Amino acid sequence: MHVAGLVFAALAAALHVYIFVLESLTWTSPRTRAVFGTTVEEAETTRPLAFNQGFYNLFLAVVTGIGVGAVALGHNAVGLALTFAGVGSMLAAALVLVASSPDKARAAVVQGAFPAITIALLALSG
Repeated sequence: MHVAGLVFAALAAALHVYIFVLESLTWTSPRTRAVFGTTVEEAETTRPLAFNQGFYNLFLAVVTGIGVGAVALGHNAVGLALTFAGVGSMLAAALVLVASSPDKARAAVVQGAFPAITIALLALSG
């Protein structure tokens, strides 16, 4: 379960890098606007906020990735601490999203599923 947990952590990190790309690099593109359901005007107005939010997602991915890498190199305590910090923050953000905007439950599930699975698998691997 330990290896499976790290695989899901890596998947969570990869997903959050993708979210970074959407929010910080392609926010106003037609494809990204379709993903988030925004108009041209909304995307332009919220561009600075999305840019900043995208970097939060990138930083969570980096922390998680460093954690996974540290575990792979045999630094289990530090690696697991970083991994739990990264995926725990991802899961918390997903819970905040669904609590504050119930209409975005699908997005919250997408954002939080890999982190939740990671936490469960790593916690069970003891």
